[in-house]
Amino acid sequence: MRKMVKHRKPSSLSKHSSNIETSGSSTSESQPRTRSYKYVSVWKTTLGVICLSVAVYIGTLGYLETRVNTPFDGEKAVKESGLDVPDRFWGSYRPGVYFGLKSREPKSPVFGMMWYELGTAVQKGIRHWCEQNDNLPSYGWIRHDGFTFGEQIISDPPHNIVTSFVKTPGGEHGGHWTARINITSVNKANEAFMLIWYGALDESQGFGPQSRMWGEKGAIVGYTPSFGNFRVHLIPHQGKLIHTSFTDAYSPGLHLLKEKYYSLLKVEKHPFGRLAVLGPDNELTSTNKDVNFVPVQMLVETPFVLDVVYTTEDLSGPPLKGEEYTKVLEQKKTAFDARFEEEFKLKDKGYSDADIAIAKAAMSNMVGGIGYFDGTSRVQSQYTREPVPYWKAALYTGVPSRSFFPRGFLWDEGFHGLLVGRWSPDIQMDIAAHWLDLINVEGWIPREQILGPESLARVPKEFVVQSNAAANPPMLLIQIANMVQRRPNLFQHDSKLRRMLERMFPRLQAWYNWFLNSQKGIEPTSYRWRGREDDGIQLNPKTLTSGLDDYPRASHPSEIERHVDLRCWMFAAADAMTVIAFALQRDTSKFEAIREQLGDEKLLNKLHWASHSNSYADYGLHTDGVKLVRQASKSPGEGLKVVRSVTSPPQPRLVASAFGYISLFPMLLKVLSPKSDNLGKILAVLDKPSLLWSPYGLRSLSKSAPLYMKRNTEHDPPYWRGQVWININYLALSALKHYASVEGPHASRAEELHTKLKSNVVGNIISQYKKTGYFWEQYSDQDGRGSGCKPFTGWTALFVLMMADEY
Repeated sequence: MRKMVKHRKPSSLSKHSSNIETSGSSTSESQPRTRSYKYVSVWKTTLGVICLSVAVYIGTLGYLETRVNTPFDGEKAVKESGLDVPDRFWGSYRPGVYFGLKSREPKSPVFGMMWYELGTAVQKGIRHWCEQNDNLPSYGWIRHDGFTFGEQIISDPPHNIVTSFVKTPGGEHGGHWTARINITSVNKANEAFMLIWYGALDESQGFGPQSRMWGEKGAIVGYTPSFGNFRVHLIPHQGKLIHTSFTDAYSPGLHLLKEKYYSLLKVEKHPFGRLAVLGPDNELTSTNKDVNFVPVQMLVETPFVLDVVYTTEDLSGPPLKGEEYTKVLEQKKTAFDARFEEEFKLKDKGYSDADIAIAKAAMSNMVGGIGYFDGTSRVQSQYTREPVPYWKAALYTGVPSRSFFPRGFLWDEGFHGLLVGRWSPDIQMDIAAHWLDLINVEGWIPREQILGPESLARVPKEFVVQSNAAANPPMLLIQIANMVQRRPNLFQHDSKLRRMLERMFPRLQAWYNWFLNSQKGIEPTSYRWRGREDDGIQLNPKTLTSGLDDYPRASHPSEIERHVDLRCWMFAAADAMTVIAFALQRDTSKFEAIREQLGDEKLLNKLHWASHSNSYADYGLHTDGVKLVRQASKSPGEGLKVVRSVTSPPQPRLVASAFGYISLFPMLLKVLSPKSDNLGKILAVLDKPSLLWSPYGLRSLSKSAPLYMKRNTEHDPPYWRGQVWININYLALSALKHYASVEGPHASRAEELHTKLKSNVVGNIISQYKKTGYFWEQYSDQDGRGSGCKPFTGWTALFVLMMADEY
């Protein structure tokens, strides 16, 4: 090519030789100019590419930023809510107060009770929110059907308070209801008692000028577009009403109602002495605020019975009150008792009336603890600089504890659903649908729901923001599959629950896929919980996302970790998706493939079996050489602080020393085949007192483990490091029942262990309830005493299913 060019150039040059001679200088200038044009062109192209790249990057970043709070693009699982479900419109949907009623409508008026004793008001304060520090001997529902009525006993010596409600459905605005408050004094008559009943509008919902509420001759009157005109009559049914006062007031939020009530009190002289009564709200006169809080204070003499009667204009017929209420309530209680026995058959199984009454209380507290929340979560992803608001949403959900955790938790709700779904599939499927409507476009569901000002006011700041990298065990998915499998008749043809399950399926699939993609480990078929952080203070960094919080994992968090419990959860999730897809006549092949892969015991053993200890274990960068020490702080003026000291360097290895619940997961979630040798090895040591067996249930961590009952920080006592937890014991009993019922060499051993373990767990829960009046979050492995928060009628209530042999 180069030679050809040389031959052409002379002829071309000779043809224009005159031009070259006369304008040679012009030609010499044109060559640099051409090159400069080329340079400009290249520069412009490069700049364009850079600008385009920056624009694409910024656009992509913006897109990624918004994904964390972008709803899943699909049909909502919840189709009917509010007045579309009239039998569950009103209810005790304020589990965080001792007694309160509201509707399943975000802009609902709320009602509730406060009380105090005149002689001990300074020491004991005003009762309103369920509080651990109130130290009441007992409180909780003894009957609650989730639909039409509930009955609760509150012990606050020297008083006993029985609260109940009965609903009268009908009309266009949700019907009537009557609540009764029955106050008696223990060993005392004519005891003075201050009772407050109030109505309020939630300021955070922005009711607008059309909605209003006011007091009228001791009644509470109001109007909202959704409820029309309503009136709450306060009718003494029995006893002496000494004095009544009421006022119209403004409260900045439902979380400040008690504080607002305090501010409204003024002291007056009365014939019977000085009395703090309700006075005018100065804030209303000095601002343009609207009335949204109407407290009615009643000084009564016990015994005293008050009927609180809510009525609407559109429903004709007299509301329940007085003797008619007493009669209807007794009918409801009788029907509840009969249905409870029909569902669980505990009398047929030989349980005493006293033990059955405790089981009824557990189930009633589970159902009575269901709340209806509305608000906005705070979430964050790696692409957002600051937390951002989730979309505004409603959530119908149970709560683990009315006093300590009066809000929704994702993995807890899966366990709750096992019992709630046994009592009412409609309620449980509605709860599950509400949770699944919180899924975002990535397939992620925030694991803790802090919706509304009352919920937010009770959560420490560091736990408010939810990270989209954080998972939680997919127990809700497993619970739904359990219901589909056990009660297939409910999901056949064009039934209501079948249609609901159809709407749920794309969301369940998105959640399942999110798990597969976001929680996978480095090694094939391995999985790792995200969110572990080594701050140099924790003895063993927590894994909050696993639900097992401070259970010992690898001492030094790293990307090489493999978590055996999560791998087993993924096996169970794949199995659950297979069951649901099959019921809906969908393709099951991809779910079955994952199930088969994760159910391959050789692969499981390769990743997690510690042959030297004959146990399953996590893998990671680990050392047992850690302890808490007190040392001088690097920050001036802070003094000594407790930090973690590492006495031997960590090595990549199986964390076999932390034998406990984690080690049982291949059995708990039925990953192991009935003929598995490793299953036999687990069952052989399961009842050893030196390991996990106790007279009160399986302890969470072996006595031989280095971190058994060790504090995690100076301020963090042990939590999942030895105590007996009922949800894991339920999984153990379910697994033992399974292995006892299928053919295999370990069936008789599994049956033996099931019988003994069930007796230990159920016996201790009932015993502790009789002694303390409460169901507890956890139980001591040493003496069986309840510990943690109370009342805890979340998964602890699963002992009802244990009694019934329902798994």
